[in-house]
Order: sequence, then C-alpha cells, then structure tokens
Amino acid sequence: MRVPHIFQPSNFELNTPISLDDDAAGHIARVLRMQVGEHVSLFNNLGGEYLSEITEISKKKVIVTPIEFNDRDCESPVKIHLGQGISRGDKMDFTIQKAVELGITEITPLFTSRCGVKLSGERLQKKHLQWQKIAIAAAEQSGRNTITTIHPPVDINDWLSQPCDALKLTLHPRAQHSIKTLPEPRSGIRFIVGPEGGFTDQEMTTTSEQGFIDVRLGPRVLRTETAALTVLSALQLQFGDLAL
Repeated sequence: MRVPHIFQPSNFELNTPISLDDDAAGHIARVLRMQVGEHVSLFNNLGGEYLSEITEISKKKVIVTPIEFNDRDCESPVKIHLGQGISRGDKMDFTIQKAVELGITEITPLFTSRCGVKLSGERLQKKHLQWQKIAIAAAEQSGRNTITTIHPPVDINDWLSQPCDALKLTLHPRAQHSIKTLPEPRSGIRFIVGPEGGFTDQEMTTTSEQGFIDVRLGPRVLRTETAALTVLSALQLQFGDLAL
C-alpha cells in the first residue's frame, strides 16, 4: 500500500511529535480513515520528506512522529513558469492540477481581452486560494516535495513586461520554431497560453515586442487546457526529466 504523501507547513524534528493542521488531519482521519501505528510521508516545501508514524488520531486531531528523513528530490532540472489566460468553469482547475503533476514551477493566471472571466475583490482572493489548494493536492498526489507557486492573477501586459532572463515562448500555428529547435534554456523557461478565445492581434504583437519567441506544436488547433499541458510535456521531454 502506498504511504500517503501529505503537505504540512511546519518544521520537523525526528522523534518529536507534531499535531497536523486541519486539512492534513481531516484527510488522514476522515478520508483515508487511518489508524494509530500507520505511516504517512510528510513534506513542508523545504526539501525532502519525513516518514512519520501516527501516534494519536481522532476526527479533529492527528499527532504524528517523524521517524526517518529522506532527502528525495523529484523536481525537474528546468524551472518553468506558465502564464495562463484564465479559462471558464473547471478548465483552469484542470490546467493547474495537471501542470503541477508535470512538474511546473510557477503559474500566473492572466486577465486577457478574451478570457471571459470577471474576478475581483473577495471573489478573486477565494479563487486564488482555491487554485493554490489544487496545487498542494496535486503535489501530494504526484509525490512532489515542492509546492508550485500560484501567483495572484494579473493583467497580461503586466506579466509580459516583467523583467526576466528566462527563455520566453508563445504559441503560433505558423511559427518557424518548434520546441526541438530552441536553444538550451540557461535561466528557465516562461511560456504563455491564451484563454478559450485566444489572444488578440495586439496581444500577439506585445508578446513579440517583449521578446517572446513564437513556437508551433503542430497542424491542429488545441484547446487552451490541452495547449498548456502539451507545451509543458514537450518542454519537459526536451529539457527536463520526462523520458520516453
């Protein structure tokens, strides 16, 4: 049986009991229905993971004792930042979840001219919190020990103008470059994907003005959630740690 992998934002010490936070305790006690003496793997986003034994459990409280540290690292050697035009419904949730499983480092949701999603104030804060929780759950499921950063949503022009030394990419069906022809990224990769309605001509022009390289994926038009995950998979295969 696979040992559950749980995020716990605490400092751990071997053989020192800790009380898990509400989300982790609820998952272990009510969802997994684990018992005293069983093991979980804890990580705190600081590197490695701790094999821990459950020493006390109730519906509202779980205490575990770290018994062994494993300096396991399954992060991709290439840092990748996705700027994703905010999509409707659960498409954005799906994109974040699967991108985390594929090893994305950062995601910034983008307000674009055609995103069709209006968020502000408290609704925006709740949505951002929801997206970060999805990233945490995806890290737990996929065995990562690092949580993908989900940045607060920003306007596309603000994101495009952020200074960085990363290799910057955008999709274009008639682009000259494919991912196989790109140079080795020495300072990570930043790529942008539009929402369901795509980018406007002005937005495409702005990406070029900000140093983004047009790349093509193939002859077919992909949905926004398909495009993001296809690009990420291809980048991880070319420069990262995916293997055939």
